[in-house]
Amino acid sequence: MRHCSVQVRGLLTREELDRYNGLMEVGGFLEDQSKYDLAYIIQQEVDILILPAIERLKDKSRTRDREEQDYLASRQDGSAIDAD
Repeated sequence: MRHCSVQVRGLLTREELDRYNGLMEVGGFLEDQSKYDLAYIIQQEVDILILPAIERLKDKSRTRDREEQDYLASRQDGSAIDAD
């Protein structure tokens, strides 16, 4: 079973995280039993489950980029005023 990144796991809600941990446990058990065809189905469910957290991570990144652009623009405006 493939785990999602720590960043994505950190953005899962409590309910999503509980479901994620349960699915990973079941998937690991199925892999131990060499039931890879069933583990694949569990992995697909995990991939669907983490999509909202991935979107939250993307939104967080976009917000940070926007704030950085605003900061750089304000610094550049301040430099132009100081040069006068």
